[in-house]
Amino acid sequence: MDAATPAHIDYLLHLADNALVLGQRNAEWCGHGPALEEDIAMSNISLDLIGQARLLYQHAATLKNDGSTEDRLAYFRDAAEFRNYTLLELPHTQALVGYAVDNRDYATTIVRNFLFSALMALVWEQLQQSSDAQVAAIAAKSLKEVRYHLRHSHDWLLRFGDGTEASHQRAQAALEHLMPYTQEFWSSSAFETQAAQQGVGLDVTRVKHDWESLVRNTLAEATLHVPSSTGFVTTGKLGVHSEHLTYLLGELQSLARAHPEGVW
Repeated sequence: MDAATPAHIDYLLHLADNALVLGQRNAEWCGHGPALEEDIAMSNISLDLIGQARLLYQHAATLKNDGSTEDRLAYFRDAAEFRNYTLLELPHTQALVGYAVDNRDYATTIVRNFLFSALMALVWEQLQQSSDAQVAAIAAKSLKEVRYHLRHSHDWLLRFGDGTEASHQRAQAALEHLMPYTQEFWSSSAFETQAAQQGVGLDVTRVKHDWESLVRNTLAEATLHVPSSTGFVTTGKLGVHSEHLTYLLGELQSLARAHPEGVW
């Protein structure tokens, strides 16, 4: 493989930032899960995602060859430098102002994990054929993990949707709130297009039909309907984020920034 291009590195950061941000969000349930088993399950999912982010940051740092490290890429970039989908930085609630620990909604968490895991199960499967051997290896490892994440969120979505009237309403409301953010999955960016042309990345629109089928079939099984996904298209992967990412990074990065020369 030739020397890494800026698009190659941005693509790696996009994948890594997605995993890190969602891993941090899901970790907020640690000690607050609706049941002990779920507390442990969500913590394990978070660890899987952060582990994926580490591998991708390590690889990106090696390719940048400018003194970067995985810690520098995770803890010392500002919000505008992050390439994650806006969907993943949103709080665990449908009320995007005035939220707090006591009004977290587990249905919102489950719906988000399902929508994203359904995508990444397809993406990691395709990236096993990446021309970047390290990306292919990370994809093979991550695919095993994301299949569990998908199964976990799928099963909980069925429990919400085909459960009580209240649980059904919460799951449907979460879908109505989050589905428009999935438009960003399919919007084009220069770094994704170039990475796909180089064989490093994936033209994600290739898996759109399969993702829509998976989502549609699961929601039908859960007696939920597919909401509209039209409206404003977010641009988190281009560095234009909601205010929520700034708060999330403030908590995530605070210790490292307070002790930048710390050795752990």
